[in-house]
Amino acid sequence: MALENKLGITDSPLLAEAEERISKKKAVELFESGLLNTWEAGTFSSLRSIHKYLFEEIYDFAGEIRTVNIAKGNFRFAPLMYLEAALANIDKMPQSTFNEIVEKYVEMNIAHPFREGNGRSTRIWLDCILKKEIGKVVDWSKVDKEDYLLAMERSPIRDIEIKHILKAALTDDIHSREVYMKGIDHSYYYEGYTAFRAEDL
Repeated sequence: MALENKLGITDSPLLAEAEERISKKKAVELFESGLLNTWEAGTFSSLRSIHKYLFEEIYDFAGEIRTVNIAKGNFRFAPLMYLEAALANIDKMPQSTFNEIVEKYVEMNIAHPFREGNGRSTRIWLDCILKKEIGKVVDWSKVDKEDYLLAMERSPIRDIEIKHILKAALTDDIHSREVYMKGIDHSYYYEGYTAFRAEDL
């Protein structure tokens, strides 16, 4: 079943296509308008604004913290009861070096604050931090999809892999729309989350 949406689409593959098309259009607007540069990089508030902008034409929950527990495969993201505390702690994490920024990114991935669209929103959020703090962004065309997904799965236990992969893909071409858009390219995400009840834990 497709997630409830403003488009009235009930077929999951059709919804995924519409979601990709609309979110990419909105991402271009976000980049070209300069709005991204007005939000404080590295805060949950800025991530929430990014998510809302990308998905507000599709979902009522755009920019809203999820109200269900979610999992992908065997990995369960931060339980709902701890989510707000986790986000508050992530806001306080340092972000002055590459390693600190990736550690913050890993923690936000574990939190997965939204019902859908976490990967795309958080990659834009990551690039905003990198751009502000070290004058670089990730060139996602240099990131192998399978290596990235496996490294992100393992990152809560061992983040050295994801640091290595992202560091190798850094570029100082921070004003390139093409480089920016690669971060939300369809080939870099699979966001098929399963919702479950707390009593199922």
